[in-house]
Amino acid sequence: MVLSGIQSQVKLALTVDGEARAASLRQTPCCIWFTGPSGAGKSTIANLLEKRLHAQGRHTYILDGDNLRTGLCRDLGFTPADRVENIRRVAEVARLMVDAGLLVLVSLISPFRAERELARSLFAQGEFIEVFVDASLAECERRDPKGLYAKARRGDLKNFTGIDSPYEPPLEPDIHLRSAGTDADTLAEQVANCLVEMKQRLT
Repeated sequence: MVLSGIQSQVKLALTVDGEARAASLRQTPCCIWFTGPSGAGKSTIANLLEKRLHAQGRHTYILDGDNLRTGLCRDLGFTPADRVENIRRVAEVARLMVDAGLLVLVSLISPFRAERELARSLFAQGEFIEVFVDASLAECERRDPKGLYAKARRGDLKNFTGIDSPYEPPLEPDIHLRSAGTDADTLAEQVANCLVEMKQRLT
């Protein structure tokens, strides 16, 4: 039997929808998207936030850029086109997880505004929360937890954000964290408090 290579663009109607899944988990699902340069503290803050949410009985999942590049996105490099595709894949997975009723924490440099806005467009109003983890290039290089800036400065790592590839900071992030001089646990608490305030505004 020969199958056509043309795939249907019509979505299958499912009996159990996102609203029903969220109700069964007793929470309001959303995507909390952490963006910022390498070394700003995104993954650390996201991990601490998930710890807080889990302790509250929330159903969560972290999509971390480094971890995803060992599986879902392992075929992608760091060219502008590959970065765009990386963000598209992660956003689509996050959308499915939100539809499953989860609180999804995405930790991804996601350097381009257009791609972050594309990610936001996949979600309903109030489901996508952009968190800008703001740290200067000098501060990120000082930390350099993975030694990536040093490699980029030597020319061993091409298309590295902040060195030979740009980072476009959000113009109006939903939450703006300035990580220099503030410990990660305090910043995670700030995000948790903002999430509570946002939920109250929507109800």
